[in-house]
Amino acid sequence: MKGKGYSEELKEQVLREVEETGNMTLVARNHNIPSTTINTWVRKRKNATKGDSSRGPKSSNFNSSNYNKELEKENDLLKKTLGEKDLEIAILKDLLKKKNLL
Repeated sequence: MKGKGYSEELKEQVLREVEETGNMTLVARNHNIPSTTINTWVRKRKNATKGDSSRGPKSSNFNSSNYNKELEKENDLLKKTLGEKDLEIAILKDLLKKKNLL
């Protein structure tokens, strides 16, 4: 039994959205396409690009070095923020001690 014929442009658009959002079910609902159909498209694309060994979150054309650099930047920012908050807490504790002693 042959189902609906979807254009290649629609398939590409849907597959891009699935890669961007990482949520196949949501994309399927938005386009009124069965999620099983989209799953089939995703599997076919993965099999077609099986020679490509790049792997990563939500994308078949994932660049691990860029991803690692982004994670390192975010990690550094979080460490800096945590350090600032720790310093802020220490200063506030000192102020409370001084105020109670006066």
